[in-house]
Amino acid sequence: MKKPSNSLDQRTFDKLRRLYIIGFSTIAVSVIVSQILIRTHLSGQESDSTLINVAGRQRMLSQKLTKDVVSLASETDLENRILLKNKIKETLHIWEVSHNALQHGNDSLGLPKKNSRKVIAKFKRLNPFFDTIRVASQSIINKIENIPPLSFEDYASDIKKVKGNEDDFLMIMDDIVNQYDLEADEKVSWLGKLEIWLTALTLLILLGEFLFIFWPAAVSVKSTLADLLSAEKRAKKMAFDADALSISKEKSIKELRALSRAMDDTLLFARILPNGRVVHMGNKFSRLFKYSKFNEMALFWDVLTVDENEKEAIEGLIEKFKKTGWQGEFKATTKDNDAIWLEMAIIPYSPTDEKSELLIIASEITERKVGQLEIERLTEMSFEEKISQQKIISSKIIENQEKEQNRIAKDVHDGIGQMLTGLKYNLESIDTKDVAKATVKIEHLKELTENIIKGVRTATFNLTPPELSDHGIVPALAKLTQELSRLTSKVIVFFNKTEFNQRLDSLVEINIYRITQEAINNAIKYAESSHILVSMSHSENMLSIVIDDNGKGFNPSQVKHVKTADGGMGMTFMKERIKYIEGRLFLTSEVGKGTRVTLNIPLS
Repeated sequence: MKKPSNSLDQRTFDKLRRLYIIGFSTIAVSVIVSQILIRTHLSGQESDSTLINVAGRQRMLSQKLTKDVVSLASETDLENRILLKNKIKETLHIWEVSHNALQHGNDSLGLPKKNSRKVIAKFKRLNPFFDTIRVASQSIINKIENIPPLSFEDYASDIKKVKGNEDDFLMIMDDIVNQYDLEADEKVSWLGKLEIWLTALTLLILLGEFLFIFWPAAVSVKSTLADLLSAEKRAKKMAFDADALSISKEKSIKELRALSRAMDDTLLFARILPNGRVVHMGNKFSRLFKYSKFNEMALFWDVLTVDENEKEAIEGLIEKFKKTGWQGEFKATTKDNDAIWLEMAIIPYSPTDEKSELLIIASEITERKVGQLEIERLTEMSFEEKISQQKIISSKIIENQEKEQNRIAKDVHDGIGQMLTGLKYNLESIDTKDVAKATVKIEHLKELTENIIKGVRTATFNLTPPELSDHGIVPALAKLTQELSRLTSKVIVFFNKTEFNQRLDSLVEINIYRITQEAINNAIKYAESSHILVSMSHSENMLSIVIDDNGKGFNPSQVKHVKTADGGMGMTFMKERIKYIEGRLFLTSEVGKGTRVTLNIPLS
């Protein structure tokens, strides 16, 4: 029985299948043949490098053999002759094995059993010289091994034979190595030509298959597809015309079902009566609040929460906004006593002229609300903490100012006061009659006076310098570095890179001065630095001051944060002052590599 034909022409596809099988088979055969030819040729070239290497080694072995044989002529010690004999014997063995392997092949050395006619001819010329050297060398070995050993004159002629035949052996061996190399190059050249011919053949096969197989097949497939598309288009039009009314009807039903399903599964959606009775509750709403759809008389607020206050609030919202609608946030409590925050909308609507309902559409915002409440709590805590920390810092600042005043008073009393008292007693104890002792005491008084003057200057210099109020920050910093360098014997240098000479607000200038003074004092007291550089530069909108020292440095990560108010108060004052003038302070330091303090102050 004849099989019914399909919509596609079976004979066309049978023809295409045969053509493709023929085409791919031809390509496969050409690739396999080319690989066989190339592999066959390569297998013949595997031993070329070994062959050339062994042939080249023969030259070295013959030279070594001749050298050791000639060395016998000058060696008089019997033991050394025996050692040379052993070396000659070992070299001769390797030389003989390699010579025979080059001519007749050797599997262990990887040498082929066949040579070209030219190589065979060259070996025929080489063999007489080889045999002469081999026989003479073996004769020398036998004579040395004779007991009792023969004298040198007995094998002097053999040494002469070895030396006399070495040059001819080397010359012919060079010729053989060159011939091996030439033949290897010819094989490589032949392989390159073979690859070119195989590539050309493959391209020719591909071109023929394209012209006689693939292109006609593509034309046939294109024609068949065009017929299929045309038939499909006509069939679709007929089906569309036949089902137009049915599709229009089903479309509305499907849209309503899809909308209802989407609302049930993706939204917290419910329909209730104005009195709060649940008409319908979506799947997601039901799962969240564990509502059973069989409970047809349930009240919406009973489903939503177990908390009585929350129930009253929801009931009040529905009663108040059942005609106008409402939208806002609401907290509910599930049956498991889990708090859930909802962003909920109550929307009045009338499915029929005689019936009214309320749509409830909500989204869960529990995580967002919890985060919001937490942010508010943390904000309040942070504000209180900042107030507390500011009080601590302020008290520390006042305390430090008091300590500074006490320190100045103590310096004046304990330092300057004591020195003045000592000065008074020394003046009273001077005896003008004893000139020698008076001279010594006067010299001591001079030194004491200088210390008093230095102490007074140091104490007064820590107060606000007149240069700051009279001339501005640049002269004040220059005077500060100059005086501190003189008083402390440290190398303290001020460098105004950009020739800044502007006057700033008095509070800005005094804070810049105090921060710089604190940084320099820290470098002097704690960093054990010998050189301090204070550099100043500015741009249109920024003034920058950098204090560098070559002290011992420290690890900045180990310095406590300012807000703890427990760290070094010097750094606290510096940061509070820079904050007051709306600037920025940067601290860079590394143990053993000094410290850098950078101040950036806005100019506008």
